[in-house]
This record gives sequence, structure tokens and C-alpha cells, in this order.
Amino acid sequence: MEAAVAASPSHDESIDYLIACFRSRIKNNIQVNQVLDFMPTLSYEDKDLLRTAAQNKGNVEGAELLLRILEKSRAPGLRQEFCQALTQGGFEAASYLDPSLRALPSPSLEAVNDLGKCLVDVFFGHLVEKLRATQVALSCGQKGLFQDEDVEQIKATDAARGNGEAVRELLYRIVKKKQWFSPFLEALREAKHEDIAAELSGENERCVKEISADVVMTTDEPLTSKIVMGPKQDAELERSLANEENATEESSGEATAISELDVSLLDANVNDMSETFEQSSLVSNDSDDAEGGDKRNSPEPELSLRDYQMEVAKPALEGKNIILCLPTGSGKTRVAVYVAKDHLDKRREANKDGKVIVLVNKVPLVEQHFRKEFHPYLKHSYRVIGLSGSSQLKISFPEVVGGHEVIICTAKILENALQNAEKDKEEGVTLSVFSLIIIDECHHTHKEGVYNNIMRRYLKVKRENEKLSKAGKQQIPQPQILGLTASPGVGGAKNPSKAEEHILKICANLDATRIMTVKEHAFQLKSQVKEPSKKFDIADDKGKDPFREKLIKIMTEIQAHCQFNPNAEFGSQTYEQWVVQEEKKAAKEKNRKERVCAEHLKKYNDALLFNDTIRMIDAYNHLNNFYKEERNKKMAVNEDDEDKPVASKPDEMDTFLIHLFYTNQRELQQLATNEQYENEKLSKLRLTLMNEFTKGNEARGIIFTKTRQSAFALCQWIKDNPKFEDIGVKAHYLIGAGHNSEFKPMTQNEQKEVIEKFRIGKVNLLIATTVAEEGLDIPECNIVIRYGLVTNEIAMVQARGRARADESTYVLVASGGSGALERENVNMYREKMMHKAIRSVQEMSEEQYLRKIRGFQLQSRMELKMKAKKEQCKTYKENPSLITFLCKNCTEEKCSGEDIQVIDDMHHISVKKGFADLYIIRENKTLQAKEADYQTNGEIICKDCGQAWGNMMVHRGLDLPCLKIKNFVVVFKDKKNSSKNIYNRWRELPIKFPPFRFEEQDVSSDED
Repeated sequence: MEAAVAASPSHDESIDYLIACFRSRIKNNIQVNQVLDFMPTLSYEDKDLLRTAAQNKGNVEGAELLLRILEKSRAPGLRQEFCQALTQGGFEAASYLDPSLRALPSPSLEAVNDLGKCLVDVFFGHLVEKLRATQVALSCGQKGLFQDEDVEQIKATDAARGNGEAVRELLYRIVKKKQWFSPFLEALREAKHEDIAAELSGENERCVKEISADVVMTTDEPLTSKIVMGPKQDAELERSLANEENATEESSGEATAISELDVSLLDANVNDMSETFEQSSLVSNDSDDAEGGDKRNSPEPELSLRDYQMEVAKPALEGKNIILCLPTGSGKTRVAVYVAKDHLDKRREANKDGKVIVLVNKVPLVEQHFRKEFHPYLKHSYRVIGLSGSSQLKISFPEVVGGHEVIICTAKILENALQNAEKDKEEGVTLSVFSLIIIDECHHTHKEGVYNNIMRRYLKVKRENEKLSKAGKQQIPQPQILGLTASPGVGGAKNPSKAEEHILKICANLDATRIMTVKEHAFQLKSQVKEPSKKFDIADDKGKDPFREKLIKIMTEIQAHCQFNPNAEFGSQTYEQWVVQEEKKAAKEKNRKERVCAEHLKKYNDALLFNDTIRMIDAYNHLNNFYKEERNKKMAVNEDDEDKPVASKPDEMDTFLIHLFYTNQRELQQLATNEQYENEKLSKLRLTLMNEFTKGNEARGIIFTKTRQSAFALCQWIKDNPKFEDIGVKAHYLIGAGHNSEFKPMTQNEQKEVIEKFRIGKVNLLIATTVAEEGLDIPECNIVIRYGLVTNEIAMVQARGRARADESTYVLVASGGSGALERENVNMYREKMMHKAIRSVQEMSEEQYLRKIRGFQLQSRMELKMKAKKEQCKTYKENPSLITFLCKNCTEEKCSGEDIQVIDDMHHISVKKGFADLYIIRENKTLQAKEADYQTNGEIICKDCGQAWGNMMVHRGLDLPCLKIKNFVVVFKDKKNSSKNIYNRWRELPIKFPPFRFEEQDVSSDED
């Protein structure tokens, strides 16, 4: 600190000048967190800001922010303290700023350091694969290149995230050190990496050329051809480093070395490479990207299976239909890739066409399987493509199938193509074009699922082939089926015989000859898949809860006002079901008073459910936002257009309900912010997280919760609690992309971004709905928590399988009276019953197994026929002209079935003339909050009462009102009587509406 005391304004100006001169090199050659450790006078707020910037935006951005803070600061001695911090940290940048020494590195030394960075960047992938991080780090520490902190961090990364990540951390740190290249080569030799040192120094030119071949193919300029060193150049570099203090431009040896290395090329490229080194080099790249991947001349990765994987794959390699049942994290997808390659290779050897389609049930799985598994291993021999509804190419699916040997897609795409083929063969595909179908998460192949609809077509062709075979005719080609699952479940079975029946039905639906599990190599599987320890944290729900009591008191007052007498407990699912039925019933009967009461009671019941799950303040905010919206809606005025009247004024019922809430608002808010009555489950969750994230290892976890609202609220709760930040918890929520909720969904890109942050450690705690339970490539965790969420045994197995790290923990946090613990115990019993049922099925004789399978297939076919008859009756039972749509709130007739047309079999619009006079358009607040740029013009509401009807949408240049059926009462009329009903989805309505007819629309205008 002596230098800091001696600092003067002129001294500071000198350092500012040097920073300006060497800014790019300084910020690319320091490590922010380590520098901050040696700057005690820098404020805590600035340090916190800098650490956050380095963590979220990268070290280069963090260093840039640090330099800006130094430039703006007038604190005496701070700049000199920064210079001293660089020296103490051993950073190369110290030599640019030390005003006492005035010893800038010579041009030759700069070139050497720049060259070393270029070489590390060029051979980065090879170094990650070959180096042993801990050994090299220790060797660098002994040579003074690394401080103890550097070595400890690399060792910790090795232990927590593996050798590959540790090597990345090592290389990231080493290139920022002072005079590092030659000592680093010596450290490599001492760590038994003589071959790597030889390759980097150019002593083994053949190896260098082989390693760099792939890199050269991916760049516009053959950089390695200009920077690869031979023995002569290496000797010159060693000599220039040894004579660093006396280095001058007159040194002929150094001048020769620099000439041969093409300094102009290095000066032009080194800054760009340094900027991108941190972002690109340190990110794991398991496979090439989708675009341009085939252009890389990289060696084909070795595809091999472990013994237990080969055991279960054997029947599939023989061409048989099987279900492959392996635990989460055991490599099911890798087995599928192996089977696919073996299948295609054999078909090619036999001069037969081979085509594999991989079906998934979630859009993110398409890219995941393509990028991480199928494309890297198959791209050298076969054409691979991934398709989903959100990323489908602008060419037809049949053309995609014709141009590729491996297609990865969502099952719905294939089902649509099969349906199209029934109308026009050229517009779709048939199953006969495929030789192998791989079905991921195949336990969903039941009832009316997409997987089962596809397999029903498969079984239909199989029956046709049996008839053709008896007639001696040529059969239709059929693909081999490979199903993948971690847990087929028991389908709600209560006894072993029903569990066995469920397993057999899944096998029948997939036409599987066997269901495969590991037997001979179970020990190897057990060592590969870690079983987490189980723990139950049950909260006492008998404590005092005045906030809940106040809500119940208000609900009781509303019930008395409407003379409701429900036989259900407040805050329960049963109460929610009752109040929803009452709302529908009142809407049909045009009883607005009861309908509005039921609607408000549901909001209070939601608040009770939130109170039981998350914070009281979250429950209060839910109610407060609802009543704020209600009051604004009732007061809505269209000031810009006097011809459009205001929405109806609040009646007696509206006034009573709004007044009731605002009378109690202050008390509710005070109770909600009283931490004395905090949810006991949150206390249990806090304790569990504190225990896991303070064990010393780098923790990573997932909390599974029921709703999107609770996922978001729990994430906010964690962020609002500074204790979690102190122990390094970095949380983010992960929810579904569907639009079937009041809470705004996540887009596929947003999901992908969060998972990527979780993978690289920028987020270490996910709060997720069931979207994260199965399939998604989420890194191994050491803590998985099911927060009051207990569904079935499949979900339990899938969620528990996320805890793959060593010494991991699976925790259930629930309240004592919720029944969650009992349901979890039932699921554990069903899991045991499932394994027993699978063994029982496997032990059946082939004759007995096939007889049962054929019986269930016949049963499924008969059930399908009966359903088809019912659907036919529904289609022709009513005529669109015989139904009318009433506004759900004011119950006035707005349009009839004749006015409804459908766009893309999805969007129901009204084409009634004068329909625009019946509604008001207002801004869509959900889209505003999401800051999305959708093709929507706003929300439409009833001009008479303010009831939301749907949204405006743009189609082929037309603004059209897109209606949501749940906002209307549907009235069926005929000569005898009439009936009313409310539907949540259009497909529930037994009416087939015609497609939208653009040519019939009046698009004329005065301007035309």
C-alpha cells in the first residue's frame, strides 16, 4: 500500500494515459474477480457491480467496467492500487501500467504472448480433450505462474464439473498471466504432457498439421500455416523470453523470429481473437451446429456402447420391435443412435434404402437430439435433419423425408403428414417410407395420444399384411419400432395384475416383441446412474394464519350475499371445481349475479391456494391485480371515439364485490407482509436450500412446483432474500410454452436460453413446472426438490432422475395435511409394482405374451371403432345454423354458427356483417408485459358489458376478430327444445365449421 499512499494527481494522470494507450490489451489480460481481491479501498457497491457484470456479461465486459470506474474515480491512490493488484495477481497487464518501472514489454515479447494465445485458441479442443487439468495446474503453481487461488479454483472445477471444464478454466487463466508461454510449456512437460508441449512449440510438425486441419477448414484464412513454429523459431522465442529485461529491437535473433511469424498477421488478428476467446473457447461444444456442420472436416467421433447398453440393444440390432427401459441419465438416446447407425449400415450393405425417423413429444427435444446425439455421430455417413412445428423449413415434409436418411421431428408433424397422405399421397407420407421409427418417451403411447394415433396406423397396415400374406400377395413394407422410456408406469393400477396389464398394453400399442431392462450388467448400470438419497420435509400446517382466516371471512360474506352453500372446504381443489360449475350454470341461466359471485369466489380460492404454496404477499398481489383490473374495466372510457359507448357501469353486484375488497384491502396487505405468519413450507424450503448450497461443493438443483405462478413467485422469493445471494444461489424459473394459462408462457428460445445458462453455471437453481421432468437435456443436479407437487410414479421417477450427481438428494417439501406424503408413498409402492410387473411380463412364454398382446390390440381396435361412430354422430347431430353464441357476461346474442369460419383448422373467427359494431378493441396487456411482436392488434371486449371475447388477428392483410369459445354461452336450438352449454375449447363443440373463405370478404375501399 506504500505506492498507493505516494500517489499524486500527476501520477494518476500518467496511469490514465497508459490505460488509454493499452486499454484493449489490459481488459483482455486480467481476471476481474482476482484483481478485486487486491483492491481493499474500492467500495463494496462497485465490487458487487463488477462481479455481477463479469459473471453475466463475461470477463472482458467486467474489465471494461472496472476501467471506466477507475477513470471516473477521484479517490487518491486507487489507480496505483489497481496497478499493484495486477502485479500481485501475476497478470501480464501489470507491465503496461507500472509507472515506477516504466518497463513496457518489448514488441518481441508482445508477439510471443500473442502467439501463445493464438496457438491455445487454435488447438483449444485438442487441449481440452488431452490435458489433465489438476496435474498441469499444480505444475503451473510450482513455477509461479498460478497463485494458490488459481490452483484451488481449477481443482474445485475438476471435482464439481469434470476435467473438461477444469481445462477450460486453466486455459482461461493461463493466457492472462505475465510471461506465461515458455514456462507453461515447461509445466506441461513436468506434468507428463511432453507431446502437447512439443505440438505447441512446433517440435512435432506432423501432429500440429493433423490437429489444425479441422480448424483450418472452418476459417477464411489458413491461420495455422502462418503461426506454426518449427524448432528454430521455438529456440528464438525461448531466447527472447530469457533476455526479456534487455530486449531491444536491435536483437537480430528476435527480429528474425518475428519476421518468420508474420507480425502483421498477429497484430491484425490478436485483438479479435482475444475478445472472442473468452466467449467461444470456454463453452462446451459437444457437436457441430445445425447449419454448416457438414462442411467441417472433423474426424468422426467414436460411437460405442457400454455393456449394459449393448445388453438391452441386442434385440433391436437384430431387427426386432422392442421397448428399451433404462433410467434417466443412463444413455437411452445414445443406444438409439447406435441402433439407427447399425440399421442404416446394414440396409446400405444390402443395397436397400434405409430411413429413420425419431419422434419426440416436446419441441426442445428436436434440437437437443439433433445437436448432441444424432447429427455428430451420423453426419459423416448420412443426411440428418431436425424439424419441429416452430422451425419447419419452407419445403414440404415429403421433400424433407425424401432428401434425408435421418429425420428428427415432433410426432405431430408425422401425424399431420400421415393424415395428408390419406387425402393426397403426394401431399403426405406413409409409414412404409420409413425403415425404423424411434419413439422417445414412449410411455405416452396410450389412449388418444399422438404416438398412439401413429401406431394405430402401423397396426392397421400389419393386419392388412396378414391378409395379403394369406392371399399370397406382396406385403406393404413396415418399419421397425424402437421405444425409449425411463418408466412405463402402471397407469393408476392398485394391484399387481392391473400393473401387468398396463405394461402389456404399452407393449401392444408399440407392437413390441419384448420390453428390455438391464439384468446381466446391473452392477455397471448402478455405478453409472447414481441413486439419490430421499428426504421428506413435512411442514406443520396447524399454525396460526390470520391472512387465510381473513380471506375465508370475506368468501363467507360473498356466499351469504348470493345464498351459496357449498359442500367443500375453502382453498381446496374440490371448492374450485364447485365454483367453476356454479359459474357455468349461472351463465346458462342468465343469472348474472350468481355468475359474477362465482367468478370472484374463484379468485379468492386461488389466493388461498397461493397462500398455501407461496408467500402471503403473492396471494395478496393476485387479488389486488384482479380487482384493479375489474375497477379499470368498469370505468373504461373510449375518449378518442364518442360513437363508441363506454362499457356498462357497475351494477349492484359489482359495487358490492369491489367495495368489499377495498374495505378489507389495507388489513389484507398488513397481514400479508407480516413475516411472523410466513408459510411453514417456505421455511422448510429455505432450510433445505441453505444446507445444500453451503456444503462446499458447487451446488446445482431443481425445484419442481405445480403452477407457472408458483414457479415465478418462488423465483422472486429467492431473489428477494439476500441470504440466498450470499451463499451463491442464482435462480431462474422454467415454465412451459403453451398458452393455456392466465400466466404468460415462455417461448422455446427463452426455455433454451435458461437451460443453457443452467448448463454453464450462470444459473444454478431452476424453479420449474413439469416441463423439466422428462426429456430435456438438463445437467446433473445434486439437489432435486418437489415442492408440494406429487403426481404419478412416472413423474416421480423422472424428477428423481434429475439428481444424477454424486451424493445427490431428492427432497419432498409439503404440508402435513396436504396428503402429499401419502401420495408419494403410494408412488413409491407403484414404482416397485411396476418393476415387478415388467419382470413378470419378461418371464412370460413367447406364446402367452403374443396371445395377450394380440388380445389388447384387438380391444384397442374395437374401442377406436366405437369412438369413430360417436364422433360421426356428433358431426351430423347439429347444424351450425341451429346454434347461437351469447356473451358470457351480459347474455345477449352476438352471432350464430353460420357466422363462424376457421383458419388453419385452429382460429375461429366471426364473418358476420356488422359484427365490428358489437365490440371495442383495447390494448392487449399480456402481450405488452411480454414485449412480444405478435400479429395481433389487441383484445376485443363486448361493447355492452366489457366481457373479453378474444383478440384481433391479421390474416392475409385482413383484421379479423378471433373468438375464444370459453367467453360465450352456446345455445343449441331445434324444433322441440333448446339447450345451453359452455366449452373451454372449440374442439369440444360437436360442430364442424367451414374453412375461412377469403374471396367472400369485402376488401374494397374508396382508395381502390
